[in-house]
Parts: sequence; C-alpha cells; structure tokens
Amino acid sequence: MRKLIIFTLVGFFAQLIDGALGMSYGLTSSTLLIAYGVAPAVVSSSIHMAEIATTAVSGYSHYKFDNIDKKLVLPLIIPGSISAFLGAAFLSSLPGEKIKPFISIFLLLLGVYIVARFLLMKTSNEKRREVPVKNCFLYPLGALAGFFDAVGGGGWGPINTPVLLSRKGALPRKVIGTVDTTEFAITISATLGFLLFLGWEQLHWLWVVSFMIGGVAAAPLAAWLVRIVPPFILGVGAGGFIILTNLRTLLLALNIPADLMVLIYVVMVLGWVAAIIASIRKNFHFQKRERIVETKGENFG
Repeated sequence: MRKLIIFTLVGFFAQLIDGALGMSYGLTSSTLLIAYGVAPAVVSSSIHMAEIATTAVSGYSHYKFDNIDKKLVLPLIIPGSISAFLGAAFLSSLPGEKIKPFISIFLLLLGVYIVARFLLMKTSNEKRREVPVKNCFLYPLGALAGFFDAVGGGGWGPINTPVLLSRKGALPRKVIGTVDTTEFAITISATLGFLLFLGWEQLHWLWVVSFMIGGVAAAPLAAWLVRIVPPFILGVGAGGFIILTNLRTLLLALNIPADLMVLIYVVMVLGWVAAIIASIRKNFHFQKRERIVETKGENFG
C-alpha cells in the first residue's frame, strides 16, 4: 500500500512537471520503476498505459487554455505514432536485465540534457516574430522522438520541446501545450505495440492505476501553471531527479562500494542544489536587466 501511495504521488508531480514543461512524465515515472528493478519493456508499457489517461486530460486542458499550435499537430503525430509502435516492438524483443543499464544511461543523459537546457535558458519578455517550421523538419523530428519515447519510457517531450522552443519567436506555452497534446496519439501507438508483443499479463495494473490517478489529478493544474511558473525552475529540478535516480541504477550495476556510492550521491545532490540556485539567480538578474532596459526605453520615448 505504501508503494502505491508513493507511485500516486510520483505520478502527480511527474504530470505537474510534464504539463508545465512539455516533458518528464515518462522519464520521471520510468526512472522510479527502473530503480525498483522492473524490466525496461514492462516499465515502458506500464507507463504508456497510464499515460493514455494523463495525456488525454492534459491535452484537453491545454486545449481549453488555448496552449496548442494546430499547425504542428499532424506533422508530429503521423511519424511519431509509427516510430513509437516500432520502438515498442524493438524494446519488447530485448532481454530486460541486459538492456536495463543502457536504458538507465539513456535516461540519465536525457536528465543531464534537461538540466543543461534549462540552466542555460534565458527568460525573455521580448516579443519576436515566430518563424514557421517546415514539415520536412517536423516529420523526422516526430519519428525520432516517438521511437525513443517507446524505448526509454519517455522521450517525446525531451526531444521535441527544446527543439521547437529554439525557434525564433516560439511561444513556450504553445510549444509545451502542443507537445503534451500530441503525446496522446504517440502513447496509444506505443501501448498497442507493447500489448501486441508483450501481452496484457505483463502489465502491473496497480502501478498503472496509481500513476494514472496522480497524473490525471495534476494535469489541469499543470496546464494552468505553464502560464505563470518559470520553466527553468521545474526543468532543473526534474532533470536533477532523473539524473540521481538513474545514477543509482548504474552504480548498482557496476557494483560500486556503498561508501563510494554515498560520496558520489552527496556530490551530485550538492551539484543539483547549486544548479537550481544558479538558474534562479541567473534568470533573476537577466529579467532585472530587461526591466531596466524597458524602463529606459519608455523614458527615452
């Protein structure tokens, strides 16, 4: 019972982060299950089954808050759904225990990428003209993200969101809302692949329901928070959690002595806290400079 309560809380906070950042529900949830020793294919299938409900509620919430760029939806969904199904087939054919350390490495690297992305990100109030994205770019992007989402238990958001945010003039809430909404189709496709190649009996239904309850409860709140909470705080926080948890799996796989593991963890936690503080300070000073520039401009005008 205690484990189910923990999974429900993790599902809640994972969806809260995902809905506000456009990433990390699958990564956060998968990281926890991998740490509990569950086979990667079962982890990914269970998380995707739970995400059917959470992405549906999240997508509807973003739609109600007008957080969706409709031009990006189909060019991402079509290739992403196909590659997610293929990714599920690929992962289902691999031996769980042998592939687990490699999946943890993949998740850890994504965690590092998320921390670096949001640590270096600057929050600007400057309104710039949005540059449209061509379909010839969106199709391979969706295909790549869909495949790694199925293989890693999360990847749709971490791959799509930073790339789409890097466009000149991109609106963060539109990018995040679009990525979260399109993930519903990718989740269904990956889940069908896992059910076909693994079967229903492999799913941990109590875990699925726990993650589902927590995620559904958090989805509307997250769609609202994306308008007001600085994304760099959630990004660095979520990325650090993903790094720390997957680091544990890797250290155990390498048979690192317990004393050395504790030392490594202390150093990583201190680094995580320092990254959060640095991100807050950096963005605070950046916004302060912007307000000064705007004030001078208004006085000059």
